[in-house]
Amino acid sequence: MKTFRNIQWLDFILLASAIIFFYPRNAVAASKGKYAGEFLSIGIGGRALGLGGAYTALAGDVTAGYWNPAGLSSLTYPQISIMHDERFAGIVNYDYAAAAYPFDAVTTFALSVIRLGVDNIPNTQTAGIDANGNPLPLDQWQNLAGFDQNKITYFNAADWGFIFSYANQYSNHFSYGANIKLIYRSLDKVSATGVGFDVGGRYEAADNFYLGAVLQDATTTLVAWSNGTNELIIPALKLGTVYFIEAFGGKFAPVFDVDMRFENRRSASMLHLGSVSFDFREGLEFEYKKLASLRLGYSDVGTFNVGAGVRLPKLALDYSFARFSSDEQLGDTHRISLTFTFEADRYKRQSE
Repeated sequence: MKTFRNIQWLDFILLASAIIFFYPRNAVAASKGKYAGEFLSIGIGGRALGLGGAYTALAGDVTAGYWNPAGLSSLTYPQISIMHDERFAGIVNYDYAAAAYPFDAVTTFALSVIRLGVDNIPNTQTAGIDANGNPLPLDQWQNLAGFDQNKITYFNAADWGFIFSYANQYSNHFSYGANIKLIYRSLDKVSATGVGFDVGGRYEAADNFYLGAVLQDATTTLVAWSNGTNELIIPALKLGTVYFIEAFGGKFAPVFDVDMRFENRRSASMLHLGSVSFDFREGLEFEYKKLASLRLGYSDVGTFNVGAGVRLPKLALDYSFARFSSDEQLGDTHRISLTFTFEADRYKRQSE
């Protein structure tokens, strides 16, 4: 097994070397293309979102494929997870589904799918013109009155993300992982595609104290539109910590994350030094005898989140609630996720 682990470590070194070699030399110049992949930063999972998204070091279930692929090494059994989220009075739909499988004693694979979309958008470009070719009055535009209904067409605006994850348990204290991300975006008759790569690690620095790190879009992700427009998703570095404290018959888990971006976001971030911006997430979870959990969190967009979770045999139900400031009129966001574990001996991870 020692030889096998040396081979796995060599693979990791080769992957890191390839990322450094192929890293675009013009990444800094292209950093003006901000928010190109922002739909992939919304977050998934009721547990993680209840903690404000501070999940880089804590992730140890199927959702780790999104937060930190290295955390997939903590899985003992295969898992599947789903989540549905509606925003802005149900106009925007956000869906997530994932599956993870412990392949052998040290290897885990996962697939995650994310969709953010606004469906059935009316296209009234030609329907709002009268018989003389003049546009209809503004009040008729607002309620579609007087429109030629036969000329109204409908289209969708949707962003898709497909994440293929690999994780390896190098030792009892350290694991690493990588993602291949396929991006597909569509807006009516225009579409875009892109391919990106993430690398992550998770390390137990001391008893019950874990560190996590993820370099997202490590080689810079090019999103190419069918109309000739190109966008770049600049690499982002995410760092996180978690410390487990046993008390009151359960376990406390304070978590803290920092997102470092190089897109010159300035005032759009919590803190910035030149073109480098910093956004912070923090949270606290109390889990009682692995049966129920309560969570508090503060997200990178300034929302105070609360959440709760229930653990049933083979099934976990997690809920989170986020309230935006009242003057933004964005409404409240409720998120519920379900995670099913194939907890049976025939599915258990192989031992060494």
